[in-house]
Amino acid sequence: MLSDIEHRLYTSPGEYIDSDHPALRKHAAWVTACAPTDEGKAQCLYLAVRDEIRYDPYLDYGSLDVYRASSVLEARRGYCVGKASLFAALARAIGIPARIGFADVRNHLATKRLLETVGSDVFAWHGYVEIYLGERWVKVTPTFNDTLCAKLGVAPLPFDGTSDALLQPFDAEGRQFMAYLNDHGTFHDVPAKFLVGEMARLYPKLCATMAGQGELKRDMEREAEEDAAAMRR
Repeated sequence: MLSDIEHRLYTSPGEYIDSDHPALRKHAAWVTACAPTDEGKAQCLYLAVRDEIRYDPYLDYGSLDVYRASSVLEARRGYCVGKASLFAALARAIGIPARIGFADVRNHLATKRLLETVGSDVFAWHGYVEIYLGERWVKVTPTFNDTLCAKLGVAPLPFDGTSDALLQPFDAEGRQFMAYLNDHGTFHDVPAKFLVGEMARLYPKLCATMAGQGELKRDMEREAEEDAAAMRR
């Protein structure tokens, strides 16, 4: 059971989980208008973030807007941390306590070109969300949109409003490929300035490639199609 202080903390806005932003509050109210319960509202928000916000790892990780929920909503695309920030902000906007968590994962969904640019199959500081439903914290990962999953041969991750929804451990053919390695815990707000430094330290090629690019230069869904076509040859 959350204390009054915890409830106020995790429904309060942060600098990056800016749940008091007018556009976020309006969007949260619109998305959840027909859902009568918090569980139903959480499902509606999850699908909206998962599928309507395109997963895009090709961003300028030195830009703080990459981590800010209202900026991700406006851009309609983001990587895992930005999408987690947005989901947490939308949940808080309708009074559902939410906090952001981070973990390192191996075999994160990726294309051949992305893996070459990252230089590793370990993706550090992957963002997820914990929301408080039914008197417990539920882990939710609204990262990969349905169209990208289809091109990568993986079913979209479902969320039933009550059970944890973490990254898929199996592909569409039932082969195990994804694993959590380290959990870094949960935070009230995105530690964005820390993540800017960590991304540059851990993935210098990716960050150098994307630094200063004002618009999308690569398309992960197109890369996924190219990878699938190459495998069929």
